[in-house]
Amino acid sequence: QPQPVESGGGLVQAGGSLRLSCTTSGRTLSGYDMGWFRQAPGKEREFVAAISWSGGSTHYADSVKGRFTISGDNAKNTVYLQMNSLKPEDTAVYYCGLPRKLRVGTDFDSWGQGTQVTVSS
Repeated sequence: QPQPVESGGGLVQAGGSLRLSCTTSGRTLSGYDMGWFRQAPGKEREFVAAISWSGGSTHYADSVKGRFTISGDNAKNTVYLQMNSLKPEDTAVYYCGLPRKLRVGTDFDSWGQGTQVTVSS
């Protein structure tokens, strides 16, 4: 399995946007469904989004639907999470990983070190 590496987090004001990137050290992402989950301090891990390896199927948590977009670029071996209209409650460490199932709420395997997203009010 590929080992994901996330980047792109930061501090942004409410209503702003960020784009997270996920690539791998070594193996290609091609052929693997990929996804994002997040974890805020003191809270449980929360599924955010997932995409099929072909890019033809995407799934989103209700809390981010209409604001976040997951996409992939096979040529760049990268999966993106475009986050718009950010809210303070989106503050969390965001992880990229391999979803066990291609459905909302799935658990993940082989995630990276995470990238911090902080949304100020």
